[in-house]
Amino acid sequence: MSENSAQLTYSLPDAFAAAVRASLDDWRRDKKVSRLWGRDALLWTGSDEANWLGWLDLTKTTAEQCRELAAFADEIRHEGFTHALVLGMGGSSMCPEVLAGTFGRQPGYPALHVLDSTDPAQVKSCEERMDLAKTLFIVASKSGSTLEPNIFKQYFFERAKQAAGSATAGKHFVAITDPGSKMQRVAERDGFRKIFFGVPSVGGRYSALSNFGLVPAAVMGLDWKQLLTRAREMVCACSAEIEVERNPGLVLGTLLGVAARSGRDKVTLVSSPQVFGLGAWLEQLLAESTGKEGKALIPVDREQLAEPALYGDDRIFVYLRLASAPDPVQDGAVAALEQAGHPVVCVSLRDPYDLAAEFFRWEIATAVAGSVLAVHPFNQPDVEASKVETRNLTEAYEQAGAFPEETPLLSEGGVQLFTDAANASALAGLAGSDRSLAGYLRAHLNRIVPRDYFALLAYVEMNAAHEQRLQQIRHAVRDARRVATCLGFGPRFLHSTGQAYKGGPNTGVFLQITCDDAVDLPVPGAKYSFGVVKAAQARGDFEVLVERRRRALRVHLGTDVGAGLAVLLAAIRRVLA
Repeated sequence: MSENSAQLTYSLPDAFAAAVRASLDDWRRDKKVSRLWGRDALLWTGSDEANWLGWLDLTKTTAEQCRELAAFADEIRHEGFTHALVLGMGGSSMCPEVLAGTFGRQPGYPALHVLDSTDPAQVKSCEERMDLAKTLFIVASKSGSTLEPNIFKQYFFERAKQAAGSATAGKHFVAITDPGSKMQRVAERDGFRKIFFGVPSVGGRYSALSNFGLVPAAVMGLDWKQLLTRAREMVCACSAEIEVERNPGLVLGTLLGVAARSGRDKVTLVSSPQVFGLGAWLEQLLAESTGKEGKALIPVDREQLAEPALYGDDRIFVYLRLASAPDPVQDGAVAALEQAGHPVVCVSLRDPYDLAAEFFRWEIATAVAGSVLAVHPFNQPDVEASKVETRNLTEAYEQAGAFPEETPLLSEGGVQLFTDAANASALAGLAGSDRSLAGYLRAHLNRIVPRDYFALLAYVEMNAAHEQRLQQIRHAVRDARRVATCLGFGPRFLHSTGQAYKGGPNTGVFLQITCDDAVDLPVPGAKYSFGVVKAAQARGDFEVLVERRRRALRVHLGTDVGAGLAVLLAAIRRVLA
């Protein structure tokens, strides 16, 4: 067991430990930590990396910025807002979601909610949870051109007009966006209460300690000064003056990068219950930063721990342990993994405010892992590919009033299967004479081999009932095939793990799930609806997957998603048995 000074311990097999020591020696010899802080793009690919390192300086807030945050939080508190709703996607919304889930509602402050789905049932469910006349809407969009925040704003601005009156609707809105963006112009035109600016040299997934994280934190009543204090402690611990073996960001990034380089690329996250939400933020940071050029750290979040013998040699486990509220069952399970010889990293948080320190530690670690893997950790080329496909499909729908027709591979019991010609041919060969739902599912799951991972891509409402069914499916596959499994709700994962699924190694077997929407919602000023946007995103996602020659199958359910998932679960259990 090795220990690092900033609450980091790890247990590694001997060969792995030797490779980590060699990599740390390389960082020391070539003064790479100084080069990172000096923004040397040659540490990665020699491209434009130097332009995206503004996050290194985010904790250097000015007195004026502090006064602005404090004044705004007081203003919102005293004006009687009962809810605050962040409208964003990816890096703009992940940090607020972690904070809301970890800290909950603070006395005397608005309850913080996050909307990052175009699923119309989820949009409607979110709307029904709050009094719109007493809700502050925080439109978070770095570029101002991202589709989802723009249509969220269009929808809720119209709803706010109805609830609070056209003259005052703008005072229910604030924007967080980069200077000069389209969203800034929209906010000025529509009389938003305030505009907070992002930092152009900070990408969305590295923006947790910027206004994208601090403004929602202040609005919900957190001690944002304490968050910054904890983050600054980690900044100092990760500085170039610290010995490499005692630099918590460097050590963690080296562990992850060396692990992936040696085939242990499934980063399996185990989180204490109170900081459970951190995993979703880490999913985005790790997958979108490293999943390119056939390489990736594949984050595995919310997978229940099992017996050590169930896991292959493609895993590295990271235990995010809250020291103030540990889970004895988790402690025992993680100890068993260590004893069985699996590589285990334990990151200890003193209390929930240490989340801010973890944001910075993991940003450094991800940049370091990107260097070890020789990839550009600040771009997301395959996310852009999906956006282009979605845009093309949406424009086609606006012109024709319908999507291009699709022919299902199978229709059975209210469930349809779709895929491309290459996957259809491969599945038909494996299914043989059994061209039923069970036959095709069996054929698809039989394509999984050791060191692969299985991913469920679910374009359905993200709620507890649906997640329970989907978790049952993923764990059934994990236990039967003994591979890592992932679960993502669309379209949010497109701005997260979607990059690694398309740009990383071709080791994923994908089951996309779509549905007919029982209720749809219009997008004001557009010819399409939320349901149409979601469908375009799902089809665009699938098209890019198959363009990348991924093993992918789409299951389309009816309007009763719960019943459809039950049918799917039963079928998968039968074929796995």
